[in-house]
Amino acid sequence: MIKLNDYLYSGDTVLKILQRYSKDLKQSAIKTHNQIDLMHCNFLLQIMELLQHNEFLTSQSQRIRDFYKYMANEYPFLAFTFKGRIKSLIRAEAKFNGYIVEYIYEYYMKHGTYPTLPELKNYLSCFRDLIAYRIVISLPKCHLKENEILADEEIKYLYDVANQLPAFMEERGFTAELAYLGEQKKTPLLRESVSPYYRDYVINPETNGYRSLHITFYDNIARCYVEVQLRTKEMDDFAEIGPANHLGYEKRQERERAKRDAIPKGENIYFDDAYERGIALQKLELAKLDVNMFSAMDNSLINDGCGLFRGRLILPYEHLSRFQNDLVD
Repeated sequence: MIKLNDYLYSGDTVLKILQRYSKDLKQSAIKTHNQIDLMHCNFLLQIMELLQHNEFLTSQSQRIRDFYKYMANEYPFLAFTFKGRIKSLIRAEAKFNGYIVEYIYEYYMKHGTYPTLPELKNYLSCFRDLIAYRIVISLPKCHLKENEILADEEIKYLYDVANQLPAFMEERGFTAELAYLGEQKKTPLLRESVSPYYRDYVINPETNGYRSLHITFYDNIARCYVEVQLRTKEMDDFAEIGPANHLGYEKRQERERAKRDAIPKGENIYFDDAYERGIALQKLELAKLDVNMFSAMDNSLINDGCGLFRGRLILPYEHLSRFQNDLVD
């Protein structure tokens, strides 16, 4: 079976790895008539296109920056950061295979049979976050009024920013996509007119405690999807350096093994291949990889200069709260 792991030890660039992996995977898919692997190749080509031909990001990031300037004017007491990235190759590969495993498992547990090929292909067409931007806000304690609770005030600001974002982006060539998060609870802080576009993990946190607001836009100028995440600093810390990032690893492993135990091996080639590729990625020892512009001491101490593991940074902006550096008598 063709898998990404086999291409990470030759000293090639990420682009070269993508080219070799997708070429070999396509040849194998044609030979075995595996339509999901062909779809997988097209997914890899999307990443390759972003890395090769990303001139459109100049226009896109400039329009995103307009909202940054708007926030600096409308919320003078807030500190906030804008970040953007192209999803890393390893994380994108893990997500593609994870979607296959998750969908087939859930379908099998519900129906006792497997999804049809058209159903699976339709599900895999839902990737919208190869390009993602994140807005992280913080209210400095020096601007907190008497009897105000910091976390509550920051959440009020977060939803207020979320209320402004869709219309602002629509005026600049973006179209908000309807979100689907099942029967999610709603908050009065999010306007009814914008609520259908948000996946609200703030009032509907994930089981590991992850909280954030997610919204997806179609960029009509660049002709691609982008995801925007909105978080408070506390939420971002939890996701990046807290339990949502680290402590759930063993539990994730247990859940993956449970899925493998539930699906009889050999009954569904798409599940088998995706599961094996996903487990192989989980077992990577990053310090042993030989990829140009990437180095790691271990799986935590990583210097990723190529978008292999952490993603390709495309938008760093930081705004300190107005008056934050002023001298006070």
